[in-house]
Amino acid sequence: MQTVIIKNLTKKFGSTVAIDNMSLNIEKGKITGLIGADGAGKTTLLRTIIGLLLPNDGEINILGFNPITQKDELNLHIGYMPQKFGLYEDLTVIENLRLYADLKGVAHDFDKMLEFTTLAPFQDRLAGALSGGMKQKLGLACTLLGNPEFLLLDEPSVGVDPISRRDLMKMVREMINPETTVLWSTAYLDEAHSFDTAVVIDKGKVIYEGNPHDLASTPQEFENKVIDLMGGYNKEESLIAKNYDYKAPDVELTVEADNLEKRYGNFYAVKNNTFKIKKGEIFGLLGPNGAGKSTSFKMMCGLARPTSGTARIMGIDIKSQPEKARANLGYMAQKFSLYGSLTVRENLDFFALAYGISLLKKEEKVNEVIEVFGLKEYENSKAEDLPLGLKQRLSMAAALIHNPPVLFLDEPTSGVDVLTRRDFWNHIISLSKKGVTIMVTTHFMDEAEYCDRISLFYHGETIAVGTPTELKQQAGANDMETAFINLIKESER
Repeated sequence: MQTVIIKNLTKKFGSTVAIDNMSLNIEKGKITGLIGADGAGKTTLLRTIIGLLLPNDGEINILGFNPITQKDELNLHIGYMPQKFGLYEDLTVIENLRLYADLKGVAHDFDKMLEFTTLAPFQDRLAGALSGGMKQKLGLACTLLGNPEFLLLDEPSVGVDPISRRDLMKMVREMINPETTVLWSTAYLDEAHSFDTAVVIDKGKVIYEGNPHDLASTPQEFENKVIDLMGGYNKEESLIAKNYDYKAPDVELTVEADNLEKRYGNFYAVKNNTFKIKKGEIFGLLGPNGAGKSTSFKMMCGLARPTSGTARIMGIDIKSQPEKARANLGYMAQKFSLYGSLTVRENLDFFALAYGISLLKKEEKVNEVIEVFGLKEYENSKAEDLPLGLKQRLSMAAALIHNPPVLFLDEPTSGVDVLTRRDFWNHIISLSKKGVTIMVTTHFMDEAEYCDRISLFYHGETIAVGTPTELKQQAGANDMETAFINLIKESER
C-alpha cells in the first residue's frame, strides 16, 4: 500500500525547474530517506506534497487526499517538521510541548516523551538555551504529538553530532505507530543505510530509488556510487590555495590555548582547555552539540572574554592584544554571519575593509576572490537569497580575503551537499600544504579523517587528543564515528 503517489510532477520558480516531471511512490509504514544535494529539490518536493506549494503540472495523492483541493483534511493526518522548526525560544521545553499539544488539539502525557528524548532534566530550560541536538529532539517531539499517519522531516539532523543523529532516528523508530510513514530529507549520504528505502534526487529528478544496501554495502561506498550517478567528482587544483598570497610565518606554534575557561555562573562551558597547534597543521575540534567547541572558538577569536586562562595567535595574547591577534586569523562562524541584505560583492567589500585591505587594493582583491570562489554569477545577489552551499562559500571567501596565516572554521560544511564538502576539503588541505594553520569543527566523521590531529571535547573538557589513527586505536574502533561514540561513552563512566 502506498502513502504517496506522485505522477509526472513538475514545479517551477520562474525559469528554474525545481521538480522535473517526477514520478514517485512512497510505501506505507516505511522510513524513506529523501537524499540530495543542496538545491536538488528536497524541500520543494516536501512542501508540494503537503500542499504548501502548488505544482505546475502532475498529480499527487497523499493518504487518499489531494493536497491541493483537500489540504485542510490532509493536515489532520500529517506531522511536518521544516528545516527551521518554529520552537518558541522564550518558552521552556515543557511549555513548548504543551503549546503544540494545544495547537493540535491533543491530550498528552509528556513524562514518557521527556524521558525518551532525555529532555526530562531540562524541561524547565528555555528552548533558546538548548544545544543544537536538544533543539532538534524537542522539535521532533512536538511534531510527533498526535501520532500522525504521515511524518515529513526536512533535514532534522543538519548540524547535529553523530550521537544526536542516532538518537533522532531511534526516537522516530520507537515512538511512531508501526503503520506511520516517514519521509526524512537529508544531504548526508552516510545516513542512507538507516532508512528502509532511499530516494536520491538530483536537479529535481530521481536518480536512485530502492533499498540502500542494494546500491552499496557501506556508507562510504554508497556516497561514491551516488556521486557517480550525479556525474562524478573531478578533483582540481585549488585556485584558492594557488592564489593565497601570504608569507608563511616564522613561528612554529601558531595557535596556543593555555588553561582556557569560560564560566557562566556555576556552569563551565569550557574548562581547562590547553593545546598547541603547529604551522600548517589541520587541528580538529570534535564533540557533541553543546560540548564547548564554538565557545572555544569565540574566546580564541577575542569575541568572548575568557573567565580565566588565555590563548595566543602567532604568539600574540588574545586578552592583552585582541585586535592585533585577530588580524592574523580568518574566522568562519557556525551560523551564517554575513549581512543578508547586502549583495555578495557588498559583503566582500565590507570585510576587505574590516580586515585592513586598503581602498586602493580593495576592488582588485574582491574581484579576485569572486573569481576564485566561483561567485561571479551571484555577485549582485543578496546574501540571504543564496542557497546554503553558496552561503558557506561566501562565508569562507570573507574569512580568507586578507590571506591570514591562521583559519578558524566552525562547521564549514554543515548542511551542504557531498560535492561541495569535497570541494571545501580540497581547499582546506591545499591551504595547509602552503603553511596555513587551520582549526576546524565538524560533525562529519569522515571529515575528521582529514585532520592531522583531533581534540575530542565533552562537557567543556578535552577527553582525548591524537591523530585519527591514535583515537581509533584508543577506542578499539575501525572508523571515526564509532571511535567518537565509544570515547564519549567511556568518559561518562
